[in-house]
Amino acid sequence: MAGHRTDLLPTWGACGAPRRLHMSSSDKIAFPKQSQPWPGLARDMTPPPDHGEKSYVGHGRLAGRRALITGGDSGIGRAAAIAFAREGADVAINYLPDEEPDAREVIALIRETGRQGIALPGDLRDEAFCGQLVADAVRELGGLDILVNNAARQQSHESILDISTEQFDWTFKTNIYAPFWLCKAAIPHLKAGSSIINTASVNSYDPGENLLDYASTKGAILIFTKGLAKQLAKQGIRVNAVAPGPFWTPLQVCGGQTQEKLQKFGTDTPMGRAGQPAELAGVYVLLASSESSYATGQVYGASGGRGDP
Repeated sequence: MAGHRTDLLPTWGACGAPRRLHMSSSDKIAFPKQSQPWPGLARDMTPPPDHGEKSYVGHGRLAGRRALITGGDSGIGRAAAIAFAREGADVAINYLPDEEPDAREVIALIRETGRQGIALPGDLRDEAFCGQLVADAVRELGGLDILVNNAARQQSHESILDISTEQFDWTFKTNIYAPFWLCKAAIPHLKAGSSIINTASVNSYDPGENLLDYASTKGAILIFTKGLAKQLAKQGIRVNAVAPGPFWTPLQVCGGQTQEKLQKFGTDTPMGRAGQPAELAGVYVLLASSESSYATGQVYGASGGRGDP
């Protein structure tokens, strides 16, 4: 993947022992049982995810661009934030206040590149906050060129009977209402050549039986992406989505998977392992850059060989 040194990627054995990453189908990774309260911290995961802190090398592909990334403290959002900064972008990240320890690390990594790193904590379930978040990002960055709607809530439930209305509402407000509100607030600030990137999921196509509410929002994200892309095409604003498969992020250890499934997480893919957030960074860079100037309304997958989308 462009900008990404796979020779530097770490990987992990069943007990968390580091070894070198070899991208082969026989490289099966099992994770130890672990749990955290929502929303979880990457720094407390065993093994810690690889967000590209040591492996991502930039080449100026986003020089002078300004990005807002939700869920930018950990997981895929963190990998995108690091990559964007190393490609020359100024980056603002949103996260929940409980995720402050992870967020501080990301901001430090962004600033190490000489780019602006702006921390904007808050709860995306609030429409007024979403509007203020965009306004603050525009003010601090001096404008906005890239919006990444990445933050999500995922909780595993065996039955629809176990999902309360409060839980259902929480998931939908975070995963689909927030991108709607953020896009409405951001679009007046976006000029031709700007990019909106939404994080979807393989669950958009093949919903996990224990992720009914989460999968429903990810299906909605796909239609939202394709429809908005048609609306904004004449303005020169591109809208695309990324649909990851199993990636090792805090979502998985704070209720997103059962303990049984966590131990086997990702091993049912043809590649036999879960992905690391760093392995998606280049996809987000591509969609944010002018290299994908003819791509809009598209969905880019990375699911270890499952073939979705």
